[in-house]
Amino acid sequence: MSTGEPDNPNYQVSDESVSGGSDELISEGSDELVAAVGTHGGEPETGFNPITGWGSSREPLVQSTLFKKDSNGSLINDLATGYSVSEDGLTWTVKIRDDVKFHDGVPLTASDVAFTFNKAANSSGKLDLSMLDNAVALDNYTIEFKLNDPQTTFIHKLAVLGIVPEHAYNESYGDNPIGSGPYKFIQWDKGQQAIFEANPDYYGQKPYFKKLTLLFMQSDTAFAAAKSGQVDLAEIPSSYANQKVDGMKMISFDSVDARGVSFPMQPDTGKKTENGYSIGNNVTSDPAIRKALSIGIDRQALINGALNGQGEEEFTGVDKLPFGNKEAAFEDGNIDEAKKILADSGWKDTDGDGILEKDGLKAEFTLLYYSNAQDRQALAVSLSEEARKLGINIKIEGKSWNEIDTLAHSTPIVFGFGSLDPTDLYLKYYSKSYNPSNYNNIIMYNNSIVDNYLRTAITSTDQDTANKNWQLAAWDGTTGFSAKGDATWLWIATVNYLYVMDEDLDIGTPKIQPHGADAFGNILEWKRTEN
Repeated sequence: MSTGEPDNPNYQVSDESVSGGSDELISEGSDELVAAVGTHGGEPETGFNPITGWGSSREPLVQSTLFKKDSNGSLINDLATGYSVSEDGLTWTVKIRDDVKFHDGVPLTASDVAFTFNKAANSSGKLDLSMLDNAVALDNYTIEFKLNDPQTTFIHKLAVLGIVPEHAYNESYGDNPIGSGPYKFIQWDKGQQAIFEANPDYYGQKPYFKKLTLLFMQSDTAFAAAKSGQVDLAEIPSSYANQKVDGMKMISFDSVDARGVSFPMQPDTGKKTENGYSIGNNVTSDPAIRKALSIGIDRQALINGALNGQGEEEFTGVDKLPFGNKEAAFEDGNIDEAKKILADSGWKDTDGDGILEKDGLKAEFTLLYYSNAQDRQALAVSLSEEARKLGINIKIEGKSWNEIDTLAHSTPIVFGFGSLDPTDLYLKYYSKSYNPSNYNNIIMYNNSIVDNYLRTAITSTDQDTANKNWQLAAWDGTTGFSAKGDATWLWIATVNYLYVMDEDLDIGTPKIQPHGADAFGNILEWKRTEN
């Protein structure tokens, strides 16, 4: 699946709130940290296992990766000491350190790296490794990756998959993981907390905090825990942005996590997926509906209201990234232009009920959101109110991800995506990436010109050429996946991640947040300041 995958039931954080017991978890020493997480960056349902998705969009804590990203999003060495790529782009050779041990004292070698990638490629985990044929250890510290498609973005896969020990990996690994990262796993009380301790044999910078306790809490519970002094840090929703907590400061993390609405682009002709789910939507398959909504809504108004100002306008889903196309942005909130687009396409209110019709079809559809996501619910409500001004009736419904899976091919959904890896764009818009069992090209988009740009971008060894073609795929002056072109998705905003934390907590330079939050992405920089 896509590296910027929307939350999925296979790796969705737990939303069980913690009640009681927190008093015993308050840090007694300055080198202990208690954090309340859960809204975005919390408990992994399948455990702390990189093979099934742990760490794919956040610091894995327990495991090491071949490369990692710095605060600017640039790749730097972690386990790797260097790499090379064959001229045809199909063979990648990576050298690794010779001084790394797993937490049980066993040396980490190239065999563990090859095992991890081969296992992940053959699993149904979060990371898309469809381009990998196999990985082979050439010697103890050299791995060779054979690809079936010369995707230059493969480098990003090497920066997100935590390495697991071949000798200690089994079906229950996620419940009791062994890694080589900065923290050792101690215990996991499911639905409540996970405890980690600093790895004394870590090959990199030693963490300041010797003990890290993560409490899995719903947002309201987390904020209450912060106010009562039970935690050092808590992730909280944007609705609390203007709240004050004695002895604590509020930090808003910038992100590339975009909120957007998927628009099924096929009409409903009675077709079904292989699982028997309906395909197509007769309203959203009309480009006039999609374009009118994108042009007519006021994104900043939605951000101010639904997100309490904690976000920025978004037009392509990747506006902030090097491969984002600024030419695809436009002045929104243009109700008159939106109404003209609808009228010119034949949408009229013939019965005077305020909702447009065309050929006997009402301009209305259901919009789904994950029922436990407050920001998505708020955005859905606000979008519905904006749409009414255009004569479009949007009925909103909160669902579980299991329910959403059955409706995703026929019903618009408020999704969250955000990755520094442009493969996300490829999987979202490339026509041949459609897979009925996941969210890749869920809207069933097919534009041969966009396909050509995407293929050129993902296989280009020159970064400038790659970025230019990613941008052209959004809008080349004539066509593209953005609202100026085919209006495939209705992108609304990139959200900020909000945290309340102790005033003496110094978190260094946070990394820009991907989808799913990565507050601990620079945990090795964290410390307490002297009072």
